[in-house]
Amino acid sequence: MTDTTAPLNVLFLCTHNAGRSILAEALLNDIGQGRFHAYSAGSSPRPGELPHPLGLQVLRRAGVPVDGLRSKSWHEFAAPGAPHMDLIITVCDDAAEEVCPVWPGHPATAHWGYPDPAAGDAPDEGKLEAFRQTLHMLHRRLELLVNLPTDKLEKARLQGTARDLSHH
Repeated sequence: MTDTTAPLNVLFLCTHNAGRSILAEALLNDIGQGRFHAYSAGSSPRPGELPHPLGLQVLRRAGVPVDGLRSKSWHEFAAPGAPHMDLIITVCDDAAEEVCPVWPGHPATAHWGYPDPAAGDAPDEGKLEAFRQTLHMLHRRLELLVNLPTDKLEKARLQGTARDLSHH
């Protein structure tokens, strides 16, 4: 991609849009080298829900900006006037099994499943480590995406490329 090429818009989906999808959005915007613009949303974010505080803490500790991160419904991105998505990635199994809105432009889709770092009864120290591990796993996969050659990111090939990355 040259500097004049528009960035690829990537939407990360999870049920509540409070943990994994927020981590992926922030991380790709940080490491995407201007080639990507990441967003996140959920199928059923709780009213007034904010990103998980431990997720924000892990991002801050990793030096990833968290300004502007918020939990939002995926319907926001299916509405008229929403940014056109090139790639939509579900990061939790529940969202992968749900019936998604019809996305304008028929973007490529993939499922990159990660366990919920906030699940269970572990004390905050254990959950903090789970968020750290999830961020690390996302970083490895997103680094592969960011470093793909331009031809692998062309619309016709993006579908297969994104799904191939689900095996890393």
